[in-house]
Amino acid sequence: MTQVVITGANRGIGLALTQLYLDAGCDVAACCRHPDESAALHTLLETYEGLELFELDIASIDAIVSFGEALAGRPIHRLINNAGYYGPKGVSLGNTPEDEWQAMFSINCIGPLKLVESLTEGLCQGQGIIANLSSKMGSMADNSSGGAYLYRSVKAAQNAVTKSLAIDLAPYGVKAVALHPGWVKTAMGGANALIDTYTSAAGLYRVIEGLTSAQSGGFFDYQGNIIPW
Repeated sequence: MTQVVITGANRGIGLALTQLYLDAGCDVAACCRHPDESAALHTLLETYEGLELFELDIASIDAIVSFGEALAGRPIHRLINNAGYYGPKGVSLGNTPEDEWQAMFSINCIGPLKLVESLTEGLCQGQGIIANLSSKMGSMADNSSGGAYLYRSVKAAQNAVTKSLAIDLAPYGVKAVALHPGWVKTAMGGANALIDTYTSAAGLYRVIEGLTSAQSGGFFDYQGNIIPW
């Protein structure tokens, strides 16, 4: 049975991906900070036998280590690092709060890497795929408007991590990819976004499940289009 781990699974894209993988017959470890407060996840729990809920704060190294211990011995076939934090909006030159920047690095970059480290044995055993949800705002080539110093830098750092993971884990059959989900109508994307969560999640699912070894280490959007670094 395919074992999938999804962070930020309680809402938005993470919740939609959880249901897609459950519908595909996979076992899903759905992680979020407060699973007991997610009515949507508990509704799925009543319907699907393959769903497990885990309390996981991606900003807590201790929580990540404990989660890795809970899944020890399992082959991990898909790890989807979906949990993220946009930080304050309107950040401009001369207004870059250090505490928020550090929090964003912890959640968007350090946490996902530490989670991979905690699950490396299982990922190698399952010859898994690591899908790190990024943003084209982390693309330097695509940056034509400036600003957004915190989010751009954090996502660029996350992309660098993804590329190194693809190289370092390739000998074990593990692939890693950075994915831009599109501008999605979520708490982060806002009501004016262009696509809904299902459209994004369905596209991401197709890209992940169709990923080749040659594409590992790449940066793609939810439609499979290449995004320049």
